[in-house]
Amino acid sequence: MSSEEFEKLHEIYRSLYEELKLIPERALRSHGEERKRLVRAFDERHGEAEEVLQGMEEELRAAPSSYRNAMSTKLHLYRRDMGKLQRDMKNSAPSFGSSSQSVGGSHHGIYSSQNQQSTHVQSQRALLLQGTESLNSASQSIERSQRIAAETDQIGTDIIEELGEQREQLDRTRNRLANTGENLSRSRKILRAMSRRLMTNKLLLGVIILMELAILGAVVYLKFFRR
Repeated sequence: MSSEEFEKLHEIYRSLYEELKLIPERALRSHGEERKRLVRAFDERHGEAEEVLQGMEEELRAAPSSYRNAMSTKLHLYRRDMGKLQRDMKNSAPSFGSSSQSVGGSHHGIYSSQNQQSTHVQSQRALLLQGTESLNSASQSIERSQRIAAETDQIGTDIIEELGEQREQLDRTRNRLANTGENLSRSRKILRAMSRRLMTNKLLLGVIILMELAILGAVVYLKFFRR
């Protein structure tokens, strides 16, 4: 649990409860003054247990929210057990809680009635605290969901912006590729023109060489063979 004081009160309550749960059976087997003594003892121990439970409820209100559900459940069970012990005591000692008894018995009956009302109020309070904790937990869950939704929306916005930037980059790359293709087309045209000029130059050079050879042959012929 979240509180050492709650644990101490829990141990005190368990000790009182173990003592209280034995009294109804003993009262059922006893008579006269012994039964009255057991009724008074039950009344005293029950009052002490009520004080312990009220202290545990104060600890519950001061405890962190993560521990309150378990603590509230325990308190609800303890209240139910105390109510059952009161019913068992009434069945074991019919004079328990009756206003027609002696002064001590009358005082016990009033106190028992007050304890029953207090038990009911405290039980309702424990249920209310448990419902409040459930509502708080649901509110926290909704807040977490809203926060996750906002983060998801922000992530989606960032992704859309990034995709937009990537699209612009792809458009620029496509434009560069188009320009490169145009440049390659012009280069191919230039190369084809240069190739045609080279072939033409080769042909002219071949013709010139043939003409020079013909002239040289004519000169040799005229100089050496015509005589």
